[in-house]
Amino acid sequence: MHDLQLLDHVRLNFSPTSLHMLNLTLAFVMFGVALNIKIEHFKDLFFKPKSAIIGVISQLFGLPFVTFILVVLLKDYITPSIGLGMILVASCPGGNISNFISSLAKANVALSVSLTAISTLTAVFMTPLNFAFYGKLYTGILQHTTATQLVRPLDIDFWQMFQTVFVILGIPLVIGLFVNHKWPKLTDKIIGPIKKLSILAFVAIVLFAFAKNFHHFMLYVKYVFFLVLIHNALALATGYSLGKIFRLPFKDKKTLAIETGIQNSGLALVLIFNPKIFPPQLELGGMAIIAAWWGIWHIVSGLSLASVWSGSLPRIMSKAYNQIL
Repeated sequence: MHDLQLLDHVRLNFSPTSLHMLNLTLAFVMFGVALNIKIEHFKDLFFKPKSAIIGVISQLFGLPFVTFILVVLLKDYITPSIGLGMILVASCPGGNISNFISSLAKANVALSVSLTAISTLTAVFMTPLNFAFYGKLYTGILQHTTATQLVRPLDIDFWQMFQTVFVILGIPLVIGLFVNHKWPKLTDKIIGPIKKLSILAFVAIVLFAFAKNFHHFMLYVKYVFFLVLIHNALALATGYSLGKIFRLPFKDKKTLAIETGIQNSGLALVLIFNPKIFPPQLELGGMAIIAAWWGIWHIVSGLSLASVWSGSLPRIMSKAYNQIL
């Protein structure tokens, strides 16, 4: 616990300019996601509702709940900051690369796109709701344990978080959906370049932030490596297990695992570095390290799982390379 407490005092080099760049990049990524959302992507809700409903439950309710159970079980071994970081990541919608990972894993891509669309559209409300609910419940439990002295005052502002998520996700999604509906031919022409550009832009901003904080990552990642590995494995297992419990087809079980295990950790970082939501004096460095490492690790775990399910690692790496370039 003592070593992990060091993370809370970490001050990452992330200036207001860098935050604005991350906000704009994430908004652009969400615009690209919206361009790929069509009305027919929601047909699974009507014609094959079982898989879609189980997937929504897994993402919006299952993962936040099992994450809460995990951080409570680990409360004597992790700091409140790290626990809150894990809850925040679990409260975010699915990551924008989940559809690509699903295609590599030979999963149900149509279901993947549907679940990404639903989780992203509902994230404007569900992300702040889940974090406020489980975050307050978690800190409330800690106040009745020996970790009381470690708990910083934390006033989770639901509406401030809602506003941030709405601006970052909601507005770009609405614009993207409007462009998609109004000018479908134009959308077909620009969607490919925009998708590649958004991936490159997001990778660039993550690498930029990583480079500025390389020392911190090298110094502290050893403390969160296994935590993120366990948390991510639990997320993947939650989706797959729910699919197995409800006897979904194997392709759908793979999709649920990927959609639940690939989270939009970029949104988590945006929220963490927003001083109106998390004032700097709270010393929540552990939250940032957890979210940042999750953003790297879920790509590794996603590609690894896809290679196992598809039976071809070289093909996976070739497709990933072609997708970016």
